[in-house]
Amino acid sequence: MKINIQAKNIEITGAIEEYIEKRVTNLGKILFQIEESGEEAQVLFNIAKTTNHHKAGEVFRADCSVNIKGKKFYSSVDKEDLYEAIDDVKENIYREIDKNKDRRQTLFKRGALSVKKMMKGLTDRNPFTSKY
Repeated sequence: MKINIQAKNIEITGAIEEYIEKRVTNLGKILFQIEESGEEAQVLFNIAKTTNHHKAGEVFRADCSVNIKGKKFYSSVDKEDLYEAIDDVKENIYREIDKNKDRRQTLFKRGALSVKKMMKGLTDRNPFTSKY
């Protein structure tokens, strides 16, 4: 897994970089299965201070883009605290990747059930052409 960290209007300290890497590697639970199949996941993490003159309000922005097997997942959050923004982006990306995985498994299972019914003779529907 490649992790690229970029910053705008803010300096990346060792603590911030370590915190981001810790959060992104928590995504490894999902990304590990993908990497076992030989594919590589690329993670681009951007942090920014939206304005230099504000002292209150949504000042920090965190963006995360994950590219897996040509599919792109993206999330962006604005928060008052940089670490909260990083946590929220990680949760959003995790939820989006997990939702896509569940959708793929559900479609596969529905297709397999349809083929099974056709093989047993319970239905005349052809699952490959969706015609009866």
